[in-house]
Amino acid sequence: MNLILLAPDDIEHDQLACVRDPRRLRHLKEVHRARVGDSMTLGIAGGSIGRGELLALDEHEARFALGAMDTLPPPPLPVHLVLALPRPRMLARSLEHATALGVKAITLLHSQRVEKSYWQSPELAPDKIQTHLVLGLEQARDTVMPTVSLAKGFRPFVEDRLPELLEARRGLLAHPEMAQACPRGLEEPVALLVGPEGGFIPFEVERLIEAGCEGIHLGPRILRVETAVTALLARLF
Repeated sequence: MNLILLAPDDIEHDQLACVRDPRRLRHLKEVHRARVGDSMTLGIAGGSIGRGELLALDEHEARFALGAMDTLPPPPLPVHLVLALPRPRMLARSLEHATALGVKAITLLHSQRVEKSYWQSPELAPDKIQTHLVLGLEQARDTVMPTVSLAKGFRPFVEDRLPELLEARRGLLAHPEMAQACPRGLEEPVALLVGPEGGFIPFEVERLIEAGCEGIHLGPRILRVETAVTALLARLF
């Protein structure tokens, strides 16, 4: 982790923080090889970033003296990512990559080619999703947690939720063989829709286009979902 993300419960007062969860302690010891006196990058969840001095580290906790926490997190991308629910292992990577790149709003969508069993995956438990979002924030030195919502019905999403999303955003449907190449260097707000493995079925593509989305492509290569999401976000913004 490139940043130690401090939850409100980690901060004992304005000048002292204490980390006790096993994952972060293990990372401090095994990856950072942290030693008392080290200066490390810390961030307050939902807030600012700064430096802190490691005062103590043992099997149970790490204690930090907080310095000036006066650096703002990196700016978010102006995008709402609508992602057809990937298989569980791919979901974990997609959430981490999208979060690291600055996505702050994610909707996981059902479609015809999404296996119904995916919706029963433990990876959709709130604590699991939270873990992957935190990993993405730590990677990118960010502190602002994305929101993740579930849309288990394609038709209700298109009829009830998509029109609201498109009121203030340009809708872009990433799908192979669309006529328009993915645009570059956008600054306007975007709703980016990415299908499952195998893509959206023709009926779904038609409905999304009818709702106001523009079809775009990344070229002739067929990419895995997490690769496509990363490539699209990098090219768009």
